[in-house]
Amino acid sequence: MSYRIAVFASGRGSNTQNIIDVFKDTDIDVALIVSNNPDAGVIDIAKSNDIPYVVINKKDLYYSNEFIESLINENFDLIVLAGFLWLIPEKLLNGYKNKIINIHPALLPKYGGKGMYGMKVHEAVKNAGEKYTGISIHFVNEFYDDGDIIFQHKTEIDDADSPDDIADKVHKLEYRFFPEVIEKILRKL
Repeated sequence: MSYRIAVFASGRGSNTQNIIDVFKDTDIDVALIVSNNPDAGVIDIAKSNDIPYVVINKKDLYYSNEFIESLINENFDLIVLAGFLWLIPEKLLNGYKNKIINIHPALLPKYGGKGMYGMKVHEAVKNAGEKYTGISIHFVNEFYDDGDIIFQHKTEIDDADSPDDIADKVHKLEYRFFPEVIEKILRKL
């Protein structure tokens, strides 16, 4: 059996590239990349890996049925959010019940919600004087960073760590664990 995933991303695409690299020459295929940012680095990643991609706008995602229905008809095994900054509409959530996951660069429920992404999260963690941070992988629901948590892993923060240092530690966790969790979810389907 082979598995097809769609990856949604808004930025550089480093997690997307890692997922592609890890699953290259396996039965797990990144079959589509979706971005809401036409200038996102993830588009270049799609092109350089010969992966179909779609750039969407808010009308496509929230007000038109065409894009959502095309995704539902594609019947991907899993939709993976890797730095995608928009909420997923209810129709897509219903079409992929418990088949849409997200990675967040903190230990939820702390430092989650609207506006908490990327360096904003790492700066907030540093400013709060946290001794640990990490990653959370969770199912997606109609709220930001609110779905049931599937997996968390933490890393220690040294007093001397800058937000950039914290980001580096978190990225290492993301690259190590996100593909593992994706594969475990797919194998349980």
